[in-house]
Amino acid sequence: MRAADLLVARRSGYNFAFLDEHSKREVRRALLKAVAIPGHQVPFAPRELPIALGWGTGGLQITLSLIGPRDVLKVIDQGSDDSVNAVNLRRLITRTTGVRTTTDTRRATIIQTRHRVPEESLRADQVLVFQVPYPEPLRRVEPSDVQTRRMHAEQDYSRLWVYLYEDIVRWGDVTIPHRYPVRVHGRYVMDPSPIPRWDVPKLHRSPTLGLFGAGREKRVYAIPPHTRVEPLEFDDHPFRVEDFGGERCRRCGSGRSFLSAIYDRATGRRYYVCSDTDYCERRIAGGAAQRAAAP
Repeated sequence: MRAADLLVARRSGYNFAFLDEHSKREVRRALLKAVAIPGHQVPFAPRELPIALGWGTGGLQITLSLIGPRDVLKVIDQGSDDSVNAVNLRRLITRTTGVRTTTDTRRATIIQTRHRVPEESLRADQVLVFQVPYPEPLRRVEPSDVQTRRMHAEQDYSRLWVYLYEDIVRWGDVTIPHRYPVRVHGRYVMDPSPIPRWDVPKLHRSPTLGLFGAGREKRVYAIPPHTRVEPLEFDDHPFRVEDFGGERCRRCGSGRSFLSAIYDRATGRRYYVCSDTDYCERRIAGGAAQRAAAP
């Protein structure tokens, strides 16, 4: 670690991973408490970073506090490795650490994500860091932080259940497209960050440690490996993921991944592509290899 510190200091003038060591220890202490109490929001004091609040400061501070010289980093935004948010966060981390980066989910040890869980099944030796804009699942029904903390302490989630019920009565279904509330380890109701409902089942019993950071709201929380994560649902109205009506990815042909709709102005038609660019590219490469090997 010392050699890496000196290397980065000579190259950039910053401490390894930008934050000072005291700040990293404070974030790690909050994360240890979050892991010990799954789904519970733990307050922490966010540090100043050269990016604006709302652009991933919470997730970035977790990554900077955990990353080491031997780690391999992957940063995605909406499943893409090439978005503005992902590119700039990755550039900041690599310039202040010198760690290797990858777009291959299978090679990464730390995956920082905004709004998606990778399609690839994750492993126990990986850490998934979520950028969270709003960590409070009860904000839909209660604007006061004092009251939401009391409701969590008393497990009083009745108003959230009423909200879901009224949604079904009015629209015939729960209309929450993302940030679908989940109960963690049978205790706390948690906001899984703005991931689509498609990704919620991936959190259940996942072997990967999930860490959630909300810099603007000054909260971190966690889902330890192999933890029960269950979406709120009624017995007669079970939770459902998105239905793409049989559509497939226009590029790789996948019908088993989360798809993003793209409107083609030239033809006036809508088509779909995989949200996870790494998953899509590997399917394309695999198909090309199979065609090349065919007699």
